[in-house]
Amino acid sequence: MTENSRRPRVAIVVGSLRAESLNLKVGKSIAALAGDRLNVEIARIADLPLYNEDLDPNPPAEWVRFREQIAQMDGVVFCTPEYNRGVPGALKNAIDVGSRPPGEIVWAKKPAAVISVSPYPIGGFGANHQVRQLCAFLDMPMLQQPEAYLGRVTPEKFGADDVVTDQPLKEILSKIIDAYVAWLSLTRARSDV
Repeated sequence: MTENSRRPRVAIVVGSLRAESLNLKVGKSIAALAGDRLNVEIARIADLPLYNEDLDPNPPAEWVRFREQIAQMDGVVFCTPEYNRGVPGALKNAIDVGSRPPGEIVWAKKPAAVISVSPYPIGGFGANHQVRQLCAFLDMPMLQQPEAYLGRVTPEKFGADDVVTDQPLKEILSKIIDAYVAWLSLTRARSDV
């Protein structure tokens, strides 16, 4: 199997730390719906100490683990709620941890997508666009369409395994995954030229 023919490894970075997080359920649903097209891993961020430049010379083991995991990925999908019209602190911290020290950014060149999920109608629009802004700075090419602001998402739309059972939501997620898989393939092919 050649490098180009293997299943791309994609990290799902979930911005919510709750055990019953809707965003985590969407991340698990992406893993299930991607089937044999992607090798999906949920990247753990709950244990990451707050980024502090003073720790760069001797980084915490959790930072090292997270940086190594992201460095091995072909792409990243962010699933985020919106807190106070912005990105949750845990997600911003994870992005900061992966962006340091200077010159060692693990995010750079990794094709990204962002899905914001909320039980409310706006669907996390503000957080979604903040993640897009951060990814632009980190040199992460971003899937532009479809934009994914998933509002009115509730726990009842998922089964006992946390995978989506609601047909309309499943169709939306499938379209997002299809677009991301095609775009990731195109982006990887361009980088090999």
